[in-house]
Amino acid sequence: MQRRLFSLSLVASLTAALTACSKQDSASAPAAAATPIPPAQALEVLAKEGKGFTVGALMSANTVYVLFDPQCPHCAHLWQSSIPLQGKVKFTWLPVSLLNAKSLPQGAAILTSANPADTMNTHERELLANGGGIAASASIAPDVEAAIKNNTALLDRLGATSVPFMVAKHQGSGQVVTQAGAMGTEALAAFLGMAQ
Repeated sequence: MQRRLFSLSLVASLTAALTACSKQDSASAPAAAATPIPPAQALEVLAKEGKGFTVGALMSANTVYVLFDPQCPHCAHLWQSSIPLQGKVKFTWLPVSLLNAKSLPQGAAILTSANPADTMNTHERELLANGGGIAASASIAPDVEAAIKNNTALLDRLGATSVPFMVAKHQGSGQVVTQAGAMGTEALAAFLGMAQ
């Protein structure tokens, strides 16, 4: 029985590793200790302190917050998986700078774009085609840089160790749910408790 539980745990760990980019993959310095965000307060804190762009059903009562690194291919896959659900769900994408030197400029370019959804589509398509994503200026307005660094600190305070990282309210139970890693559209809908 213990061997079976270990095997299941190993499979779950490997699956998460295959669907997310972790901090250990990056060369970023460890963050200073910050006050952890309790899961029950995660939605409220992200709504108040996070800076991102919103796509999908803007009038939806529930928001799905996705913390993503522009250099993470798993984040790109989650973006693609979310597109079919955007008619029913409101997603707020919060860029973080976690993986490499391109993360911050690309996050800033997406965040400050006149049409962030179109820019994100282009970026993620290029990233998945192994093109590295959109070209972005290293010159970033201080307030935008601060916002992305704050998003990164929020990711740490949530106790997340990889991106993409989602925080949402399950539509069936009303409970706050979190998930690290990408998933397909059907799995995403199930995670959110959407009736099929």
